Amino acid sequence: MAETADIKTPAGFLFSTAEASIKKPGRKDIALIVSEVEANIAGTFTKNAVKAAPVRLCMRNIRSGKGRVIIVNSGNANACTGKKGMHDAEKIAADVSRRLNIKPSLAYICSTGVIGTPLPMERITPALAPLAGNIGGSSFADVAEAIMTTDTFPKMVSRSIKIGGKSGTITGVCKGAGMIAPNMATMLCFILTDVALEKRALSAALKESVSKSFNRITIDGDMSTNDTVLLMANGLLGNAPITRSVKYFGAFKKALDEVTYGLSKLVVKDGEGATKVIEVDVKGARSESHALKAAFAVANSNLVKTAIYGNDANWGRIMCALGYSGIPLREDKTDIFFNGIQVVKEGLANNKDKEATAALKAKEITITVDIHSGKSSATVLTCDFTEEYIRINAEYRT
Repeated sequence: MAETADIKTPAGFLFSTAEASIKKPGRKDIALIVSEVEANIAGTFTKNAVKAAPVRLCMRNIRSGKGRVIIVNSGNANACTGKKGMHDAEKIAADVSRRLNIKPSLAYICSTGVIGTPLPMERITPALAPLAGNIGGSSFADVAEAIMTTDTFPKMVSRSIKIGGKSGTITGVCKGAGMIAPNMATMLCFILTDVALEKRALSAALKESVSKSFNRITIDGDMSTNDTVLLMANGLLGNAPITRSVKYFGAFKKALDEVTYGLSKLVVKDGEGATKVIEVDVKGARSESHALKAAFAVANSNLVKTAIYGNDANWGRIMCALGYSGIPLREDKTDIFFNGIQVVKEGLANNKDKEATAALKAKEITITVDIHSGKSSATVLTCDFTEEYIRINAEYRT
């Protein structure tokens, strides 16, 4: 978990939070991110066929590649709410835009929380005036807390990047602890930078970065209706806009990858009821897609996840998941390791279960599988599965 002191805010971004008592009173539950100037913006969104109203509105606005404002509420997803849901999302965006004197098309609205319940507009609407009137009165950390639902801690990651003789910043915030599975797997994520990037370069960088981070984590195999990642670049660093063909694109991409991977790992760490982070590393596959399918089969297995929770080095559950993953597999060529301890050699027990069981008491577990059929590899992050996950989700609407 990143400490607030480690988080640097890029130049030209201001924040505000307010209490709308959307799900329950007593906490800030609506947030505003504002760029002082019009910014280039890129986004990736849930592939779920059922998309919440705010997702559909964001997907419509982002065609321009321009943005100024991100409005976020927690406690209510505004999903499966029909025409009223879209009307409410548009009304919030229009209200805030009018108060800030910007075009509504530059406003992006995101929601997270309970599905199927209309937004309590009678409480949200009065909160918009203090929200828009207090720009700069809140911090990035305040935004991180306001967008939480079942999260147990705010999630932020920041990186610096040298562009010529100038130092730019990329900083991201996300929320998510349940309904986490590609595509995408973040619930909500907002990344801000003062570095100037050409729109196509910004979009390409985000798409590639998300594919290697948020699209390679799973907590419970459930895909949300609201998953959204937005990357806003306002260019106030003053550098010449970066394109894919200049050398600085690689440096920006590397820093962005570190931010998205760091955030995705925090999501897994905070998985509902989780006690351990699990990295599933599959290598020796014929292709990256085969390695990814195998890694997800293991990472999504409730039997594997419960075994890790119980400190049980039950490698048979991993072998089973590999077998039904749908990739070409030779059991007699497969090796399996827990935190570097080999428990399976060429498909057979290696008599190291006692040592592996002791290693499973760590908070971070690496399951390594080598299927010895090629040179490709892939890594997926997940977490263990506990009784607390069931309790949280059984009581989610109460």
